[in-house]
Amino acid sequence: MWTNNPIIGFDTETTGVDPHTSRLVTASVVLVEDGRTTRNYWLADPGVEIPEQAQRVHGISTEKAREEGRPVRDVLDEIADILCNHMQQGFVVVAYNASYDLTLMEEELARHGLATMAERLGREVGPIVDPFMVDKSCDRYRKGKRRLENLAQHYGVAQDDAFHNAEADVLATLRVLGAICRKYPDIAQMDLAELEKLQVETYNDQRDFFDRLNREKGRPTPPRGWPVARAQ
Repeated sequence: MWTNNPIIGFDTETTGVDPHTSRLVTASVVLVEDGRTTRNYWLADPGVEIPEQAQRVHGISTEKAREEGRPVRDVLDEIADILCNHMQQGFVVVAYNASYDLTLMEEELARHGLATMAERLGREVGPIVDPFMVDKSCDRYRKGKRRLENLAQHYGVAQDDAFHNAEADVLATLRVLGAICRKYPDIAQMDLAELEKLQVETYNDQRDFFDRLNREKGRPTPPRGWPVARAQ
């Protein structure tokens, strides 16, 4: 089962909400292997001002990023290497709302003249498991919000989590995924290709709904795709 192999949890904090234009500020990669966890955390200088609204979310000011952060190009290259080396072995990367973080990574890598993860892999990015998509696949009609903190509460794995801190969010995401696999053991037993297909179908159903609303209200429909959204 894919759950028996090494798993990486991944999360970012950024300058905004649009993965195509936002810049990386912090990132966390947590490797879980043989019951042990290895944590990696980066603070980057994104090279642009960090808007006050984003600062209020993750607590990183422009000044702090400039004084303490590493050049974002170096950080992006390191993260991409770690993720790609892991995925190249067929091991899973876990990310909550993965289409945001992975789209942002691909956009940022290209922006800074670095090889994207798809280019490094020589194929599409993956395998990816997104607890947000898996939860919606398993319990599609449950009412209520589905932010990470909501799912941690719903599955009974909430701790004293400092949400919107990249490392804390990764650890919470991994706990949520574990709880989902315990509640729905078929997920852990799925072939990864089948599980990714399920997530793509759920993502497309969700986006079809929101794209329809946007068209009805005369709003543009943003690029779509899971786990990486690309402009058509």
